[in-house]
Amino acid sequence: MCAYLLGVIMSLFKKETTFNSLPEHIAIIMDGNGRWAKKRSLPRSAGHVAGSKKFKEIARYCNKIGLHYLTVYAFSTENWKRPKEEVDNIMNLLREYLKDAKNFKEENICLKFIGDREPLDEDIKLLIDDVEEESKNATGLKLNIALNYGGRDEIVNAVRKIVKSGISADCITDETISQNLYTAGMPDPDFIIRPSGEYRLSNYLIWQSAYAEYWFSDILWPDFKTKHLDMAIEDFNKRNRRYGGI
Repeated sequence: MCAYLLGVIMSLFKKETTFNSLPEHIAIIMDGNGRWAKKRSLPRSAGHVAGSKKFKEIARYCNKIGLHYLTVYAFSTENWKRPKEEVDNIMNLLREYLKDAKNFKEENICLKFIGDREPLDEDIKLLIDDVEEESKNATGLKLNIALNYGGRDEIVNAVRKIVKSGISADCITDETISQNLYTAGMPDPDFIIRPSGEYRLSNYLIWQSAYAEYWFSDILWPDFKTKHLDMAIEDFNKRNRRYGGI
């Protein structure tokens, strides 16, 4: 009881994190779940469970600090190549999240899924539709989950839509393509974070990230803490974004 009271008292005096400015749109490649589990001699499924919990923690924190857009890489078009048992575990975690999401309406987070939904199981597609519909009027964080997503696949789909619409080649602009991507109507990410020690985009938001800033670290995703996000944002605020100018 004494420890509990001490924790309450300390929380009252805890300094709130403040920033000079926030990126408009942060994108995160949630990487390292399998390696996190391996280091602990656990099955890969345990790493995905830990990664799922970390996703919820970071999303809520982004909402708390007032971030406008957060896009997370949950499952790529290439991830189907993984063992069926692992894919099934990931999809079951997704089901649990979607069923539970309805219990957090008070968080005021608008949830959207980007990617090709066609290969997903029907029950998952229905759950996604329900969650998106129920959260569409939320005014807090706009949270995008990239599911069965691939940057090249997204561009191919956008080009097909443009061709089918009958727009002549001479009339196609950058904006035309942007308006036909999964992220249409959103600002491009200005900051991309990748933990786990990898230094590549892995087919993630390759059109939208043309002028994004990057932040890489060796931290495995389940070990990524809010303090690491704070460090990344502080680093972002020190950068001089010239967009090709002087």
